Amino acid sequence: MAYEECTIIGRNAVLEAYRSGKTIDKLFVLDGCQDGPIKSILRESKKQSTLVKYVSREKLDSLSQHEKHQGVVAIAAAYEYAELEDLFANAEKRGEDPFFILCDEIEDPHNLGAIIRTANLAGAHGVIIPKRRAVGLTGTVAKVSAGALHYTPVARVTNLARTIDELKERGMWFVCGDMDGELMYHQNLTGSIGLVIGNEGNGVSRLVKEKCDYIASIPMKGDIDSLNASVATGVLAFEIVRQRMESATK
Repeated sequence: MAYEECTIIGRNAVLEAYRSGKTIDKLFVLDGCQDGPIKSILRESKKQSTLVKYVSREKLDSLSQHEKHQGVVAIAAAYEYAELEDLFANAEKRGEDPFFILCDEIEDPHNLGAIIRTANLAGAHGVIIPKRRAVGLTGTVAKVSAGALHYTPVARVTNLARTIDELKERGMWFVCGDMDGELMYHQNLTGSIGLVIGNEGNGVSRLVKEKCDYIASIPMKGDIDSLNASVATGVLAFEIVRQRMESATK
């Protein structure tokens, strides 16, 4: 099955896309344009909490491939987002403690697609991504996930740190991957758990890291000091799998 982002060009087309319920990942608006139709589009964007970027005419010309854009271009998601409740329902259906993977500002669609694929294979009940400074469910993400998006719900939230607080109130605790943490084999990674994976270049952001209960490191013996984000996710996720399986046999 092919997955493609949809570029929606022009005021009427964008407004109708919103009103039909289509998920809009990003909205690009001509900087300084605030007339009536644009205000209507912006009102609709707030209902979906769409990421809005004010850009130059040159940027819009490029996005629209020089079609008549009327000061607005929208990028629709290639796949529908889930709600947090869908992730909990997935765990409940399986009779398991919730296991979520949270991606903190992952920008590479190949990494996000691979993380979603890993989440599915590790039995995670869903993936959570932020709306800002992160890639959404693009066609590349869906393709790299190799079909995992059919089975693993992906929720998109406005604020990852605040979401962690909300999930803690529901009995979850959180571990993030960082090379300065305690060795993952020495930590208890069972129970209702959220695994936080950081940005490809900067790792887990300070605020999100402060919200985590534990910091886990992966033992590395090579000459470089870091792993690709999706590879790190796989190592940590399957350590959680190992500990869960071990705990279930006790």
